[in-house]
Amino acid sequence: MVWLVRFVLLFFIFFFFYFALKFLFTSKRKLEAARKQKRFLLLDNEDVRKNFLLTYQGVVFAGEKYMGTADNTFDVVSISIWPENSISLKGLIKDDFIYMDKKILERYPHAKINWKSPVKEFL
Repeated sequence: MVWLVRFVLLFFIFFFFYFALKFLFTSKRKLEAARKQKRFLLLDNEDVRKNFLLTYQGVVFAGEKYMGTADNTFDVVSISIWPENSISLKGLIKDDFIYMDKKILERYPHAKINWKSPVKEFL
């Protein structure tokens, strides 16, 4: 009986540590931390069908990738980006959007970036 209690206790300890580590390394937590610290973070999955999230200067942007042909290969050829909350754009300047474009183009060099409203009108 004592061995069973020890086994169950050991199981719960491993279970707790597994979920604690899983929580610490989740991508949503990293995104929220970067947003609060006003850092740049591009959270992207290599799967083209999944959107990416980007944060810069405390603003969260979402982006949608489109596959096409570029230089005789299939690659991401178009990206649409929009802010999650338009009110949080206050204080951003054109150089900030140019910086984000540059960082996205480092990852997807063949892509054409299309900003959606209200950024499109600003640029």
